[in-house]
Amino acid sequence: MEPPQLGRFFYVLFLSKYLKKMSNLIFEKQIQVTEHHIDGNNHVNNVQYVQWVEEIAGEHWDFVKHKTEFSEFAWMLLDHHIQYKKQVYLNDIITIKTYPKAPEGIKQPRKVEFYCHDLLVVDSSTLWVLVDIKTQKIKRLERDWLDRL
Repeated sequence: MEPPQLGRFFYVLFLSKYLKKMSNLIFEKQIQVTEHHIDGNNHVNNVQYVQWVEEIAGEHWDFVKHKTEFSEFAWMLLDHHIQYKKQVYLNDIITIKTYPKAPEGIKQPRKVEFYCHDLLVVDSSTLWVLVDIKTQKIKRLERDWLDRL
């Protein structure tokens, strides 16, 4: 039996800790598509996805903000990119997953992914800034602030 390769061992250890940390940052929910979500083309209206992106980001923040020193702060959306890959129809169940990525100066990137029947149907990347509600000033985030979550 060969001894384990230390490089591979440490990589696997790092990867398992990283994935565990990332899984702590993933927020997910399911939505059943109703007639309210459907447009004239009989599929989910593209604007609906934009609304869901904002909603799930807010819900995720409400879920974790008590673990931070920023619970009295709010997020403002700066930039939003969305790619529609497949259509979704009435009564389909959509799983929405979101997670923050490493901060970029004052900007906090966030991914939002929409799945239907285990297929990625919509992919969104957003940039947010954290704002002190009282002073209306943008807060620069420490690069490791997500580690505390």
